[in-house]
Amino acid sequence: MSINRVNISGNLTRDPELRVTASGTQVLSFGVAVNDRRRNPQTGEWEDYPNFVDCTMFGTRAEAVRRYLSKGSKVAIEGKLRYSSWEKDGERRSKIGVIVDEIEFMSRAGRDGQEAMEQPHPSQPMMATAPAQPPMPDLYDEDIPF
Repeated sequence: MSINRVNISGNLTRDPELRVTASGTQVLSFGVAVNDRRRNPQTGEWEDYPNFVDCTMFGTRAEAVRRYLSKGSKVAIEGKLRYSSWEKDGERRSKIGVIVDEIEFMSRAGRDGQEAMEQPHPSQPMMATAPAQPPMPDLYDEDIPF
């Protein structure tokens, strides 16, 4: 048995691109920069080294998700790794990317600069908010009966 699951969080490196396949499947592509923190051997200081991850999301959620993302948006992603290889100019190339199963928006600003919290998250139902609690009366030590 093997497990192919990955969780990453980082910032989008570019605006997402939405394409549609010949069969009508929506495909959303975007890149995420994820920092790897390690000690610099010369200075001994901790430094962030970026890793750039190509992410792909398929299906009807792709278009809805695209509306909430733009370059610089912070996201948390859960998905699976996918290896792909191809030949370009006679040279063999390959990469490992992430096929997105779940995405959580961690930035407050949406694509058009409005607060993203004003609109419901596309993958979650709207939740009702509890009514405001009445203010607590001032209590003093002498008011406590024991």
